[in-house]
Amino acid sequence: MKRYNFNSGPSILPQEVLEQAANAVHDFNGLGLSILEIGHRTQWFVDVIEEARSLIKELMGLGDDYEAIYVQGGGTTSFMQVPMNLLDTDGTAAYVNNGIWGRKAIQEAKYFGNVEVVGSTEDKNNSYINKELNVLSGMSYLHFTSNNTVEGTEWFSVPDANGAPIVVDMSSDIFSRPLDFSKYDLIYAGAQKNVGAAGTVMVVVKKDILGKIKRPIPPIMDYREHIKADSLLNTPPVFAIYVSLLTLKWIKKEGGLAEMERRAIARADRFYNFLDSTPLYRPLVAKEDRSRMNATFAIDDTAKEEAFLQLCKETGMVGVKGHRSVGGLRVSMYNALPMEDLEALISVMSDFANKNS
Repeated sequence: MKRYNFNSGPSILPQEVLEQAANAVHDFNGLGLSILEIGHRTQWFVDVIEEARSLIKELMGLGDDYEAIYVQGGGTTSFMQVPMNLLDTDGTAAYVNNGIWGRKAIQEAKYFGNVEVVGSTEDKNNSYINKELNVLSGMSYLHFTSNNTVEGTEWFSVPDANGAPIVVDMSSDIFSRPLDFSKYDLIYAGAQKNVGAAGTVMVVVKKDILGKIKRPIPPIMDYREHIKADSLLNTPPVFAIYVSLLTLKWIKKEGGLAEMERRAIARADRFYNFLDSTPLYRPLVAKEDRSRMNATFAIDDTAKEEAFLQLCKETGMVGVKGHRSVGGLRVSMYNALPMEDLEALISVMSDFANKNS
């Protein structure tokens, strides 16, 4: 049975990336060695990581004042690593709370300095984006999550930071559309949604914001040390970075970020139009803030929702159940999702609605 992948992450990868990665597991670039076997300090892998770091900046249109690095620990470690590098004990950072990942980032930052929550959407169950923030002058930085995978909301503008550096967690919508990336001072993204496989985090940082705090930073957590070591400070996740490179090359080959956005808009419009025209399914997010990556919705009859999830299981629709913290239903539509897979899901949903409305 064919399976259709709507998981929120780890998520769908382009078919050709899967095939290239599978081939490399058996024989990397005709070397007679697996990508899983090559040394991380060999020129073979140095070429991989240097090409990946260069391609990240190329796709973002950034110059030499920025560095792209790969680090480990997932987005959760980045919640700690950001304030460890940017927030002094006597400093204050501004944070936006638009959902579970923003809340987790806030909790971690409090270990290192003061945190001012400058916007929250908990009043309406995180079903919208609060675009009017109250960022006071003198903040160490402003942190926000550009796309909320659990709640299904997405920022389509750059928040006003009142002169503070802007730090953004782009784990789930990175490279899904063209942006002026120079408006951001630090971007981090777990690779397992739009840029590869789980196991590595991509960080893009404007170099002049580093080295300004008084706190000693353990080298493994210090972005400057990773930059100096060209992302080889310790043994990196070789395979995850290789898959990231393949995915970045696929994005470029397919037409870059403009083409990724065209496809994302087409998928999102198709799916949300279906939801809006089918009363059985109730979208959970304000229309203007609906994520192009993660659509959240519900069936207001628990028995019917359970029956729908069972039907998804029987028809190969994987990953449609909502996050455990909020329940409901969720469909993730990342860069690699073919429109025909989405149409297959809509067909199943339409048939179910016709029989259960």
